[in-house]
Amino acid sequence: MTEFLIGIADQLLTHKIISVVALCVVADTLFGCFRAIKQHSFNSCFGIDGAIRKVVMLISLVFLVIFDTAVNINLIAFVPAEILEVVNIKVVGTTEFFGFLYVAYEIVSILKNLTMCGLPTAKILENVRKFLSKYTNELPDEN
Repeated sequence: MTEFLIGIADQLLTHKIISVVALCVVADTLFGCFRAIKQHSFNSCFGIDGAIRKVVMLISLVFLVIFDTAVNINLIAFVPAEILEVVNIKVVGTTEFFGFLYVAYEIVSILKNLTMCGLPTAKILENVRKFLSKYTNELPDEN
């Protein structure tokens, strides 16, 4: 049991997708704060709803690492080839799978915040939305 817990702790500290998700969460929160300052109002990135969503993302990744440690599952067939070329991995556990989804969601949110702050990122946001729309119709709102 001790080895199991040590293995989980080691994975949590070294797991790249968790680091990337955490970085995206911090960036989204930061740019959401800038947007809130500019608009003089709270928004989904800087407010209780956004905070709950971000904390749940990170907590769910902890539980997914535990699940992946206990159950070996490979979801590589569910990840688009374009993403696999970039990340260059051979096994996609539930942590990586949901981590990719969280990163995609946060990237859209970051670009939306940057656009709403007045930065010229609307074209990049549209390209990201176009890429993601090939795989899902559950993208964040257009506003």
